Parts: sequence; structure tokens; C-alpha cells
Amino acid sequence: MKTLKTLFTVSAVVGSGAIFLLGITNLTAWLYAKPRTFMLQDSPTAPIAIVFGAGLSRDGSPSPVLRDRVATAAQLYFEGKVSKLLMSGDNRFINYNEPGAMRDYAVQLGVPDADIVLDYAGRRTYDTCYRARYIFGVQQAVLVTQAFHLPRALITCNLLGIEAWGVPADQRAYHPLAYRYWRLREIPATLMAFIDVLVRRPMPVLGEPEPIFPEPHGAFPLHDLPRQGGI
Repeated sequence: MKTLKTLFTVSAVVGSGAIFLLGITNLTAWLYAKPRTFMLQDSPTAPIAIVFGAGLSRDGSPSPVLRDRVATAAQLYFEGKVSKLLMSGDNRFINYNEPGAMRDYAVQLGVPDADIVLDYAGRRTYDTCYRARYIFGVQQAVLVTQAFHLPRALITCNLLGIEAWGVPADQRAYHPLAYRYWRLREIPATLMAFIDVLVRRPMPVLGEPEPIFPEPHGAFPLHDLPRQGGI
């Protein structure tokens, strides 16, 4: 009985600590993102917009969420808020090409192909921000994603050295159950973002630097990349 009571007490303490960490990290991300989030017409100008992947439909076209991100980035481009679009998504499998689908849709909307840059290794938010900074040399950017994802994206990119602002891409009413799931998923994902940036610093898929702009926006040599365990 005493052992069970001890286990119950330890479990309660651990559970309370986990809830506290989830709460404090999400609140911090939300407070951090609020003054850095703008409606499209009020967005600061930046050299580039970073568009985060969000899945493909069965036919290989962008999902509705991803279409809204690409469309919002295209609007930023046409409004003169950015001069290039960095499409970052997953391309681990030959029949799954998020960046390519994003580019095709942006071109359909009228964005010149020459002003679209593809990142085929943006498998998650951390990878996209890390590679934008240290492979593509991005120092300032407007981040384009839905409002539920912007706090995590903003705090990740800014902590990795990109001066970033956010523009929400919510151009339609999404299915309420799906949207509730996405919101709930952000809670542990935001905690993991803090752990990745401040503690783990895992290395994403890298490669040779591909600077989008000349100095002062140029990319860092790979030997200058920060290593795991520090920021």
C-alpha cells in the first residue's frame, strides 16, 4: 500500500510538472508571437516569405490548408511585401513532393517561377527554420502559416537567428474537428520546439549552402553552423 501511495504521489508530481511545462511554453510562445503577427496588408516588408508545408491531397495537389498558405504568400508577393517565396516541405518519397506542388500552385496564381525557391527537406517546422537560416542564408522573413501554427513557427525561427514576422493564412473555415486536433497538437509540439532549439539542437538534413541573396543575406559556411547543445 505504501508503495502504491508513493507511486501515486510521484505520478501526480510528474504529471503536474508536465502540465506546467506545457502551459508555460505555450503561453510564452503566444505572448512572443502576438506583437509579431500581422494581417497581410499591415505586414512588414522582408526579402522573403517562408511558406511551411502542410500536406498534399491524394492527387498530389496541395491540401486546402497548404493552398491557403501558398495563396497568402502569393498575395504578399503581389503586394510588394516580399520579393521571393521559399517553399519548404517534405520530399522524402518519390511520389510525395510538397515543395513542387507548392511551386506549381504559386505559378498558377501568377508568381514567376524565378522568384520561387524550393526547400525539399523542410520535414518539420524546426528543419524549415534551421535550413532557411543556415542553408539559404535568410536573415529576415515573413512566415506564412495558419494562426494556430504561427506562435511555434515564429519562436523557432527567431530563436534560430531569423528576424521573423508572421501573417496568418486562414483564408477559409476549416473543418471544426480537424482544426481542434491541430490546436491540440500544437500544445506538445510547442514544448518540443523549445527543447529542440534550447537543448537538443538536432541537425536536420543539410547540404551545400544555397544563398538566395548576396551579402548581407548570404548563407553561412557549413563549418560555421552551430552544434548541438547551444544556441
